[in-house]
Amino acid sequence: MPPKATFSDDGTAGPRAPRPIRMARFPIGQIVRHRLFHFRGVIYDVDPEFANTEEWWQSIPADMRPRKDQPFYHLLAIGDQGPYIAYVSEQNLLDDRENGPVEHPEISRYFTGLEQGRYQPRGRMAN
Repeated sequence: MPPKATFSDDGTAGPRAPRPIRMARFPIGQIVRHRLFHFRGVIYDVDPEFANTEEWWQSIPADMRPRKDQPFYHLLAIGDQGPYIAYVSEQNLLDDRENGPVEHPEISRYFTGLEQGRYQPRGRMAN
């Protein structure tokens, strides 16, 4: 089977120019809330673009599925059912500092405390 043709950004055959990686809008330690669902959390890690499984992405209803070419954030989240870990696209997050601290049991693992509405990260952690 011949290799698939690739097309440049202008539609002509040839190598595609690499897409620039967007800078994350929210920093580590930022308190955020989901724009559609009732939960909030603290960002403890960020991927410059989607880095989860295709199965996870496909499990999101198509009409709500976020673009993959944007930052995705790992959150220590709190919702109606209690604390959990969330993976959320940038387009679905809003700043939520005005609603105070997030009470998640893992906060002290990643952060030293809350200063001026933002959690202060501990030293770099190994995976």
